[in-house]
Amino acid sequence: MSKCWVISDIHGCIHTLRTLIENQIVPSKEDKLIFLGDYIDRGPGSKSVLDYVMQLEDNGYSIIALKGNHEEFLVKSYETQKQLKNFWFYKEANRSLEMWMRHGGKEALESFEVSDVEEIPSHYIDWINKRPLYFETEKFFIVHAGLNFEIDNPFEDEQAMTWIREYKVVPEKINFRRLIHGHVPVSLDFIDLTIKSSGYQFIDLDNGCYMANKPGFGNLIGLELNSMELKVQSNLDFE
Repeated sequence: MSKCWVISDIHGCIHTLRTLIENQIVPSKEDKLIFLGDYIDRGPGSKSVLDYVMQLEDNGYSIIALKGNHEEFLVKSYETQKQLKNFWFYKEANRSLEMWMRHGGKEALESFEVSDVEEIPSHYIDWINKRPLYFETEKFFIVHAGLNFEIDNPFEDEQAMTWIREYKVVPEKINFRRLIHGHVPVSLDFIDLTIKSSGYQFIDLDNGCYMANKPGFGNLIGLELNSMELKVQSNLDFE
């Protein structure tokens, strides 16, 4: 029977990602790998993470790579910088870029060995722009951040799918599927609790992979959806 793995926010931790996939998950090409987004920023290997996920796709693995808010940071910074440079007389600062730099963009640029976001090769931007915002299985609704359940049709609020932090799941609005997301780091104990307790209508798999020095955090998580088997890989990029 093929397996279906959901992998939490990577944040540029390439060695941690490779070890989780190649030493613990060890997928076949019949298995599915679902990434929750936030491949980049904070950790040292943003470019390498993107290259690795893209290579898995090219090698014939079944990949569902969702878009996270940090990818949106990058794309918005890139596109705004392009627009501003087309108007050489216009001196407005790229506020998107300034915000991104404060949330891990500096490390991402360093991984690409560039000083200007505009120098990032365009095929990375194209790949990010093609990322879906969510994925559904028979039992689960999978998204980077969550949904805006306060409106009649939560699928109309695409920004919420990558940015929302607080919400109460309304099961009937997602066909009574259980919601799996990342985006907000939670402790390993809490992740384990939400997986094992049917009382939770959601599972947050973000353990803050880059938080290597915080007790209960600093791991990259893989969850297999058929068996609910949990794989935990401690951070290898900040040793």
